[in-house]
Amino acid sequence: MQKILVSACLMGHAVRYDGRSKPLLHPAIERWRAEGRLVTICPEMSAGMPVPRPPAEIENGATGADVLAGTARVVEITGGDVTAQFWQAAENALRLATEEGCRLALLIDGSPSCGSGFIYDGSFAGTRLSGSGVTAALLQQAGVEVYSDRDIEALLTRLAEIEKPTT
Repeated sequence: MQKILVSACLMGHAVRYDGRSKPLLHPAIERWRAEGRLVTICPEMSAGMPVPRPPAEIENGATGADVLAGTARVVEITGGDVTAQFWQAAENALRLATEEGCRLALLIDGSPSCGSGFIYDGSFAGTRLSGSGVTAALLQQAGVEVYSDRDIEALLTRLAEIEKPTT
């Protein structure tokens, strides 16, 4: 049985920067939960970040891959540099995925940590750009297939492909 790393906020945990959750309501979630497939993590909380916390974005239109390459920072709206915490968060998520054998991840989009389809551009003006957050980028670099909450149908299809019995 293939396990899936999943953002804690999607599972209803109030761990987002604003102290809220963003539960993903889909029949597959309940089925996967009952089957014991889901491995839940909030990367930022695993790195010791508080809830609530100031909003953070990757600066200057950069992406998580840029942060991992050392060419960009993650900054809070207050100006605080939280790059080290986001690095630790990503490493924690990858370690958990590896320990649990997760080849797939379902992460909340838009997050500077978990975003995989889009993130925000660092202006704190709500401007989206295509790209991944730090955790999503590290997982992808390690070979974990990352799906956003908007792509759960694609994840269902991929899971069926992986687990299809061979004849």
